[in-house]
Amino acid sequence: MNHKSDHEFQEVYNAFHDKIHRYLARLAGEDEAEDLTQEVFLKVGRSLHNFRGNSQLSTWIYRIATNTATDRFRGKSREVTDAGSDIFGPEHEGTEQAVSHSLSAERAVIKKEMNDCIRDIIKDLPENYRTALSLSELEGFSNKEIAEITGTSVENVKVRLHRARSELKKRLSLKCTFYRDERNELACDRKNSFIKFP
Repeated sequence: MNHKSDHEFQEVYNAFHDKIHRYLARLAGEDEAEDLTQEVFLKVGRSLHNFRGNSQLSTWIYRIATNTATDRFRGKSREVTDAGSDIFGPEHEGTEQAVSHSLSAERAVIKKEMNDCIRDIIKDLPENYRTALSLSELEGFSNKEIAEITGTSVENVKVRLHRARSELKKRLSLKCTFYRDERNELACDRKNSFIKFP
């Protein structure tokens, strides 16, 4: 890299390193996050001069991060569940009203990432659900941006988010007891159960 591209890469690294590390920790766990983050920024550094601005820089970097994590999962022969496209997501006409009310509490919980109980449940979701939830609820990307990052259609993103939220809601109700803490914020305790999820 020349001096200009060195400087450009350093700016990108400084702006995105912590976000990408946090995102990869959600997808792959803390043990894998550091190695994956280094791998992502090696790829970014090698390809930054080819970035044409056809998409936002953030979606380009998150796509590299998502693909890097996915490659690691495949390398470990982890099962990747296909979300399919036969169930409409909550944004689809006719289902939006009914689903949005029942999910508002879960969305608030996800966004707050309030404790280890919630993080552990999200971590145990199938990879494509975890990716969709992380990109939507925690990273704040639109469905269109998530489709670009994950290389799928907007409709499939809606499907994955709908299924991911439904699965999260089910697991939260089975594994956590919710209450208001002393600051009147929603919190949870893990239930004493031996429920095993497939």
